[in-house]
Amino acid sequence: MILLGLSGTNGSGKDSLAQFLVEEHNFLFVSSSDLLREEARKRGLGVERDVLRDISAEWRRQSGLGVLVDKAIETYKSEGGDVAYAGLITGSLRNPGEADHLHELKGKMIWLDADPKVRFNRITSKDRGRGDLENNHSYEKFIADEVLEMDHSGDHATLSLAGVKDRCDIFIENDSQDISTFNKLIAKSLGLEP
Repeated sequence: MILLGLSGTNGSGKDSLAQFLVEEHNFLFVSSSDLLREEARKRGLGVERDVLRDISAEWRRQSGLGVLVDKAIETYKSEGGDVAYAGLITGSLRNPGEADHLHELKGKMIWLDADPKVRFNRITSKDRGRGDLENNHSYEKFIADEVLEMDHSGDHATLSLAGVKDRCDIFIENDSQDISTFNKLIAKSLGLEP
């Protein structure tokens, strides 16, 4: 199985990167954010970022730091695994233990980033269809959330995007507004044929 972990800053294009691999290279994409949103809804909670952060930390404390990677692999296997797909991409991984676990499984980590203003404009200019209230805050709140998620704000089970970034193998800067240009950048960065 080709196993890729995806991380990066909010609004950097992680879902678009995953969609490219799904559509053009027959990968299965398992979104850890979607897994967490589903759990929040089961509990009757909102799906705001702070709720998802709390659930992810709880899961890591209960089941190990690589729990979200394990859940993605379970989904991959239940949906046909290597017979149905060329590989698995999972993201957005936000704890260094997830990156470490993915490496233990011989996977590679991808870090995606873009200029903060570009990213803020992306998330506020379109309805991402998730109902997670991302579009209802200011640029200042957007940056404050990012600062909070970059470094541990608690124990080893909390988010640390900086720790994940330190463990990444492939780095992609996505300041482009053109999806075709971005797809070519992904293919080049990942060594995929056009």
